[in-house]
This record gives sequence, C-alpha cells and structure tokens, in this order.
Amino acid sequence: MLPGFPGGQPNMQEMLQQVQQMQADIARVQQELADATVDGTAGGGLVKATVSGTCELKALQIDPKAVDPEDTETLADLILAAVREANGNAQQMQAEKLGPYQQMLGAMGGGGMPGMPF
Repeated sequence: MLPGFPGGQPNMQEMLQQVQQMQADIARVQQELADATVDGTAGGGLVKATVSGTCELKALQIDPKAVDPEDTETLADLILAAVREANGNAQQMQAEKLGPYQQMLGAMGGGGMPGMPF
C-alpha cells in the first residue's frame, strides 16, 4: 500500500487526466490574468498606473498638476509608487486565482512540476 493512496496503487490514468485538466484550467486562468487590468494610484490620484494581471504596464496617466519642471524627482516617485501599487494589486489577483491550484499540487505531493508556473 502506498502512503497517501488508500487501497494501494493510484489509478495513473485518472491522475494523468486530473493533471491535464489542471493544466488546462491553469492556462485558462493565466489568459484571464493577461487580459485583466488593475490600477494603482499615487499622490491622491495625480498619477495612475494600469497593469495587466501579469504585471505588464499597460497605461500611465499623469495629471498635469503633478508636473513641476523644477521637481521631476517627486513626479518620478509618484510614478514608481503608482506602478508598485498596481503590481501589488496584480500579484494579489494572481494569488487569488492561482492559489487553489498551488494547494491542489501541494496535496498531490507536487513541489513544482515541469511546465507548471509554480
């Protein structure tokens, strides 16, 4: 009897089908993440960054009030803060959408499988 498999040997065909289904589900979720967008703002909304669910910067909006030719460092800081916030929001979305698959892999004894994103 194998540990973790009551009754003996696991049904390899069934396990393979489960893994293939999980790969298809993960690919679908990854596409959803690539298509999704999240925002991050800084300076009370003076700078807004939009990134995809995969953390690709898609848009950057800067309110003209944020532009001071004498103080470009503050503008740069606002841009960085907005992008960081947007990326943090995207990473949170990734964790929410891909987390269940990580838990399933952990339950299956997978510590990372070739071709899988974790």
